[in-house]
Amino acid sequence: MEGRVFKRKLYEKMLQWKRERNGATALLIKGARRVGKSTIAEEFAKREYDSYILIDFVECKQEVKDLFVDISDLDRLFLRLQFLYDVQLIERKSVIVFDEVQNCPLARQAIKKLVKDRRYDYIETGSLLSIRRNTKGIRIPSEETRLTLYPMDFEEFYWARGNEVTVPMLREAWNNKMPLGDAVNRKLMEDLRLYMVVGGMPQAVNAYLDTNNLSLIDAVKREIIELYADDFRKIDSSGRATSLFYAIPAQLSSNASRYLLSSVIEYGRVDRLSETLQNMEDSMAVLISRHANDPSIGLSIHKDINKFKMFVNDTGLMVTMAFWDKSVTENEIYQKLLTGKLPVNLGYVYENLVAQMLKAGGDELFYHTWRPDGGKHNYEVDFLISRGSKLYPIEVKSSGYRTHKSLDEFCTKYSSRIGQRYLIYTKDLRKEGQTIYLPFYFTGLL
Repeated sequence: MEGRVFKRKLYEKMLQWKRERNGATALLIKGARRVGKSTIAEEFAKREYDSYILIDFVECKQEVKDLFVDISDLDRLFLRLQFLYDVQLIERKSVIVFDEVQNCPLARQAIKKLVKDRRYDYIETGSLLSIRRNTKGIRIPSEETRLTLYPMDFEEFYWARGNEVTVPMLREAWNNKMPLGDAVNRKLMEDLRLYMVVGGMPQAVNAYLDTNNLSLIDAVKREIIELYADDFRKIDSSGRATSLFYAIPAQLSSNASRYLLSSVIEYGRVDRLSETLQNMEDSMAVLISRHANDPSIGLSIHKDINKFKMFVNDTGLMVTMAFWDKSVTENEIYQKLLTGKLPVNLGYVYENLVAQMLKAGGDELFYHTWRPDGGKHNYEVDFLISRGSKLYPIEVKSSGYRTHKSLDEFCTKYSSRIGQRYLIYTKDLRKEGQTIYLPFYFTGLL
């Protein structure tokens, strides 16, 4: 397969770091495995500096790691690195990339002194979970600017396909609250379903562009899922984290108001699994949406640590996990997904998509459930976001959008706190009463 370097939005933030910090901090790029951290770091080094050294702490020899045992003489350190990598470093025009820095804790600790020296820039990559686990006993540098890389979003997926015009036009339509018409909406939903099937993991996108073979794309995604599962086994040898991970589709499809730990792990309770759950969240392979007990602007203040939902970081991976019982998800299943004709309730897949889009856009994930006085059933608002001093409740509907009792009751109960209410669905943009009916592809613009 052809090795592509995809255009990523994080690149602009990296340019801002280089321009504004000018060597005053190192840049730490964190994110889940296989989202493209190493690729974007090296591409940035190639394009924005006169020369660079990339130290891959997974593949490098022990003698390279040993250089960071004693960094009292930086002249000696830099000279040896230049000899080992056959690269000439130029003061204030070169960068050193510490790839997978969690595998050399002493290199991470050295950042403080290296940044203070100011001769070169420094970029680190690694997963937050591995960094935390592998830096016990060392001094964590404060001289870091941290950025997060997520799987490719819908616009980046368009970019990978050579389309840089659709999302700017969508942005203009959204700013003017302009319906697009049924024909355009159908085309955009087809594009979105393709994105949901392929996902935003660069390897899967690359496989799609090379082969257009959905079974081969699925095989790539399965490799990534199994990599995540192996990582979870490393952090929890009991297998509980792996079981919780694989159970995400079943938990979401059950329409329960929370992740039911006890249905996956015997005697499973949050207080017994708090470290496991934190490690899973730190891996960034999963996204956690927490229940807001009192939905107001300070959502994080009122979160319930015992009540949460769990999503997969990439909806393409979620689709593959949903059909994990097949050795390789057949093209027939994928084709039905692409046309919206699969005879199963896909609501939880769309809910995962919205969670992924909101998280990539910078929102933390919260939801709210309650039982009205004398009621027999809970109401639930799928997502809550805040803008300014107001709450924006979101209900997700993959079908049957004409009734939205939970959204209506929530907005009545908390009317003074509501800015705008959204129902995200598959049809064209429209407004009815106080509710904006929003096609899924607009979610990333909220």
